[in-house]
Amino acid sequence: MEYNLTVPTLLGIEKPIADELKLMGAENVTSENGRVFFTGDESIIARANICSRFSERVQILVGSFTAKSFEELFEGTRALEWEKYIGKTDAFPVKGYSVSSTLFSVRDCQSIIKKAIVERLKSKYNIEWFEETGSIYQIQFSVMKDRVLLLIDTSGVALHKRGYRLSANEAPIKETLAAALCYFSRLRPYHKLYDPMCGSGTLLIEGALMAHNIAPGLNRNFSAERFSFIERKIWDDERQRAKENIKYCEDFHAFGSDTDKNALSFARENAKRAGVEKYIDFSLSDVKNFSPQTDRGTVITNPPYGERLMESGEVDELYRTLGRVFAQRHGFSYSVITPHENFEQLFGRTADKRRKLYNGMIKCQLYMYFK
Repeated sequence: MEYNLTVPTLLGIEKPIADELKLMGAENVTSENGRVFFTGDESIIARANICSRFSERVQILVGSFTAKSFEELFEGTRALEWEKYIGKTDAFPVKGYSVSSTLFSVRDCQSIIKKAIVERLKSKYNIEWFEETGSIYQIQFSVMKDRVLLLIDTSGVALHKRGYRLSANEAPIKETLAAALCYFSRLRPYHKLYDPMCGSGTLLIEGALMAHNIAPGLNRNFSAERFSFIERKIWDDERQRAKENIKYCEDFHAFGSDTDKNALSFARENAKRAGVEKYIDFSLSDVKNFSPQTDRGTVITNPPYGERLMESGEVDELYRTLGRVFAQRHGFSYSVITPHENFEQLFGRTADKRRKLYNGMIKCQLYMYFK
């Protein structure tokens, strides 16, 4: 059976998600700000959960409509075929958000959507009471400018939680964003990857997973594994497919350094848990001493922000240091993500390319130097 599916995204990550979904065999892939839509069967649902590097979660789009009143919300919800997914004993909690819409009360929307689904299922199953003791089908709603999307989450725990990062430093980058930075920096399996402010190692680990085509979700579970309409064999087949697609490249190696001993300890532990520790070297060193020893290198880093870990004066001096140690050098490229509006002036060079991204709720720019 073919399903309408969607992925909510970090702003700025829509293109990597669309590209990877097409490579996975998804069809009718289209993007808008903060979301990618596509179609696919049960195998695509499993494949996207297991293999997507950039997605936050995979959702079934049950339906969409415009609602400016609670009556329109109720009737629009009740008209959808919820019985195709939810059984007589299944649980179906509801949560979501409303932005720039007439129906602004999230709690009221939540209550009305729940009531409408109950009424629909009562009429289909001829029962008055739903015990909700079975599999959990998390209903999610989005109301944006009066446009309602009603969704069923298939991921459970957000996909950026790969399972390897049990320990982290004070301000870790999200795994999905780290993977996207590697994508935008055009990391290749034969590259040498550097992060001289590596913290708990997320950028390097995601780079290593990407270089070897190791699916990020291979070692975790998903809520849709308990859905009655997806056979267990599909998940087994997709995990096996992902394992067969791993391509270890001995030319790839990553180098991470930091001044925080505890963060480096976490980084080594996380890399081991991710299964890529043999491809990453960690060392205790200050970025001002950054001096790569290979002929070529891809440098990607997420330095401390004034909003996060350092005072503004310290941040300015750090960026001046980066401009000095990230010298123009044949065979090297540099990518730095930061919210600092004067980064290029402090760094000393205008970026060859810039891309607007969000690190959590912080609006940033990815400054890329490759000439």
